[in-house]
Amino acid sequence: MVRKLISSGSTFEHEIGYSRAVVEGNWILVSGTTGFDYSKMTISDDLLEQAEQCFKNIEAALNEAGSNMKDVVRVTYVFPDAEDFEKCWPIMRKYLGDVRPSAMMLAAGLSDPRMKIEIQVTAYRSAEI
Repeated sequence: MVRKLISSGSTFEHEIGYSRAVVEGNWILVSGTTGFDYSKMTISDDLLEQAEQCFKNIEAALNEAGSNMKDVVRVTYVFPDAEDFEKCWPIMRKYLGDVRPSAMMLAAGLSDPRMKIEIQVTAYRSAEI
């Protein structure tokens, strides 16, 4: 099996030294993903827009890995403000409601004060690509 590294093109990946996602066999590990629009390197001030963009970024990484949201088996949500968690439930349900992966939510500071949410997922493909 060949390890595949996936990049979103974010400057953070190069500056910090990580990949948006790593494919190892049937496993796809998507790094903590924020609401940045990586094509413009901008981020909305709106929590729900950030949550939506997080999932779009995750979905793009999974697609590049030959996978999709239906393969997600674990998700971790991180919020600087724990009270924001419930506000995002409709967006979480939109992307993962039918999948129902194992989940965890943490309240913790993020590396940039503009970030209101960060999401990490693990996916498992049932077949090699």
